[in-house]
Amino acid sequence: MVQKKGKYTVITGASSGIGYETAKAFAGRGKNLIIAARRKDNLEMLKKEILEERPDVDVVIRSTDLSVSENVYQLYEGLRDYEIETWVNNAGFGNYDSVADQDLDKISMMLNLNIEALTILSSLYVRDYKDVEGTQLINISSAGGYTIVPTAVTYCAAKFYVSTFTEGLAWELKETGAKMKAKVLAPAATKTEFGMVANNVREYDYDKSFGTYHTGKQMAGFLLELYDSENVVGMVDRETFSFRLAEPLFPYAAVCFFPRQAGRTDNGNYLESGGISRGNMLT
Repeated sequence: MVQKKGKYTVITGASSGIGYETAKAFAGRGKNLIIAARRKDNLEMLKKEILEERPDVDVVIRSTDLSVSENVYQLYEGLRDYEIETWVNNAGFGNYDSVADQDLDKISMMLNLNIEALTILSSLYVRDYKDVEGTQLINISSAGGYTIVPTAVTYCAAKFYVSTFTEGLAWELKETGAKMKAKVLAPAATKTEFGMVANNVREYDYDKSFGTYHTGKQMAGFLLELYDSENVVGMVDRETFSFRLAEPLFPYAAVCFFPRQAGRTDNGNYLESGGISRGNMLT
């Protein structure tokens, strides 16, 4: 029988980089963890490191490939017996190539992981926990989720989705009086396996490519700053590499409800009773 010890923090993509260091950072605060990633050996090593420092916390391992939709649902369903206080969607990878030349098999997997899995897990977690005091959802975007980077157009587009989805969710939760907080972390260059995977190489020199960058441990520290704050966005500036907390950066259209009568409009279409008017609506 599984022994549960109170509330848990879920971290996807925990086998390396920011996810790995974020797990250690939360464990340092005495948080029980559920760590998920493909590479079970790395997760076992992470668990060992954590328990050497914090034998009082519980660390649950879930080895799974979240680029497969079925696995995403299975992961969440398999955690229903746990009380989840915080969910960090960190799993993801990038790609540097032109749109014309990009490997579409890799792109498909990237979109499945960076967008679909994150959306499904966010939706399921919000559905179950939005009215639970103290809960937080933190999605990992990128500085490229607020700026288009040459040779990374598709990756940036995926991260723009993460940024707008999470900011919009934060507004939605606030407007409905939900107790959960949704937040988005946007790192810039971070010395992890990201560079190797994005460039399809076995070695990647961050000093040569960037000169200035953060480590996964530093980004985990920034994530905790965001976690402790009342802000929605935690962003690293691509030019100065300074970190700042901010309110949502994308415009959000105001919503107004107004009564109206059912009937035919001037163009011949029918309206139902009641309606919604949104400022700056997209067509």
